[in-house]
Amino acid sequence: MERPRIAGILETAVYVDDMAVAHAFYADCLGLKRMVAGERLYAYDAGPGQALLVFHRGHTGDDVETPGGIVPGHDTTGRSHFAFRIEVGQLQPWRDYLRENGVEITSEVVWPAGGTSIYFSDPDGNVLELAAPPLWPNFLA
Repeated sequence: MERPRIAGILETAVYVDDMAVAHAFYADCLGLKRMVAGERLYAYDAGPGQALLVFHRGHTGDDVETPGGIVPGHDTTGRSHFAFRIEVGQLQPWRDYLRENGVEITSEVVWPAGGTSIYFSDPDGNVLELAAPPLWPNFLA
């Protein structure tokens, strides 16, 4: 049997200790629109067909029964990581914006392919990245 094709990543997730603080960061600071708000999960629009899931750490380990089926439990400890895609021309505006909003840029990397990444953390220490192309061979400008 031929392997079916994967069409992309639909969701990525981080786990946080304080949902209100996380919402202030992701919605107010980064400007993401919240699509779902629940006790254990906030879902944000991270671009066309993409969602950032912010889970309440310690509240997602049990399976959740829904009318459509059971969602398996999951959780994590420690810092996680994900990257937002940005345009090359947005690197300096993001640097300026983060600094103006008291978000410390922890690192900046220029990749062998020529792309640039800006790294910073959310209030829970999760490592976020703003990545401008080209980064990966499949990262189209």
